[in-house]
Amino acid sequence: MKIYDSHLKEKVEFIPIKEKEVRIYVCGPTVYDDAHLGHARSSISFDLLRRTLECLGYKVTFVKNFTDIDDKIIKKMNETKKSLKEITEYYIKRYLEDMDALNVKRADIEPKATQSLEAMFEIIQILLDKGYAYKLPNGDIYFDVSKDEEYCKLSNKCQDDEVVHRVEIEGKKNPADFALWKACKGESDVCFDSPFGKGRPGWHIECSAMIKKHIAYDGEYEIDIHGGGADLFFPHHENEEAQSHCAYGGHLAKYWMHNGFVQINGEKMSKSLGNSFFIKDALKHYSGEVLRFYLMSTHYRAPLNFSEEDLIASKKRLDKLYRLKKRIYGVSKKQQDKSFEENLLNAMSDDLNISKALAVVDEFIKDANENLDKNPKDKILKQKIVSNIEFINKLLGVGGSDAYEYFQAGIDEETKKKIEELIAKRSEAKKEKNFELADKIRDELKEMGISIQDTPNGTKWERV
Repeated sequence: MKIYDSHLKEKVEFIPIKEKEVRIYVCGPTVYDDAHLGHARSSISFDLLRRTLECLGYKVTFVKNFTDIDDKIIKKMNETKKSLKEITEYYIKRYLEDMDALNVKRADIEPKATQSLEAMFEIIQILLDKGYAYKLPNGDIYFDVSKDEEYCKLSNKCQDDEVVHRVEIEGKKNPADFALWKACKGESDVCFDSPFGKGRPGWHIECSAMIKKHIAYDGEYEIDIHGGGADLFFPHHENEEAQSHCAYGGHLAKYWMHNGFVQINGEKMSKSLGNSFFIKDALKHYSGEVLRFYLMSTHYRAPLNFSEEDLIASKKRLDKLYRLKKRIYGVSKKQQDKSFEENLLNAMSDDLNISKALAVVDEFIKDANENLDKNPKDKILKQKIVSNIEFINKLLGVGGSDAYEYFQAGIDEETKKKIEELIAKRSEAKKEKNFELADKIRDELKEMGISIQDTPNGTKWERV
């Protein structure tokens, strides 16, 4: 498999640290609000990476953390008068529900920052002992970037003075020095006991500690792949790498991967720009599967300019897969099509080349429909189609829904109940040979925007 290494800025052959084993760490959300489309894009991108590696036969250990202590969380606590636990547990639950809707596989390990403090204390103490960190009179502990000859060699972004600029703190040795530990600042602060005094961790130390605690190898590299959004490469990942290799030697990750931004109206989506689009809002109008298909249809490294018109066009493309699935509805036996699976997997093995992969899927749908038109009773053909759709779902995470339920998305439960009642009433009318009533009910459903189809498995319906 080939992947694009953000550090080398080129596509390279992926060679794991241990044969047929991959350890991946992806930076998760800071849990103070609902997840937005940027979170969805990142999660889907690395879900595709994980699925591809698993289909290639690798044993994947996938870790995604939750930052559950942060300035934004403390601000939310002060605004809502709720506890840290109440806020973070609520938004973790919401985040996981959104990821489930998008068919993003749960991480094997989901560590929280507040549950990893001992691991952070260990790294901070090592950095203090080695002279890479210093303590200010107010109790804050900072990493001294001037002591690390490798600093900025990961991202190569430190040449930009504006990027390097940090909040000025009295006593800091260098503008780019970053906090490892923040001393308690008063009653409104959230503080934990530590060997350095009461306080809380800096953001960057969290991920280094959780990697060390949960999945690190001993050797030249601690993990195979570290991933996240492009905005995390500097300073977050640069700082993680610095504190980790200064504490333990070697490097934090062998490969670094980053997904592109989601943009709305050409601007990077962010809270500060006021254009954050929550996943929960998108799910009110479109199924999670449709949203997933749209967000993954642009290569993970490219920026995605969110457009509802493009989303609708993307749904029509996915509709074709489900219309094919309807044609073989009820076929349960599978017949493996190795050629198709190899073609699809080869596309994804080229740095998750989703355009090429979806072209393979489109060609499969076209050929399958043509062959079904010619040979509508070909059992082997139908069994291969079933197998191929299952493999699409396994690798890409789409195509796994019921073919009819897919076309029912956007209908509320009350309306669904009414539709089912009308269909049951129509079935009774047909049994009683009251075809006039049956036709009247069909027309009533049609006026509601509902199309029905009588199949050997009963009457099925979909939203037109």
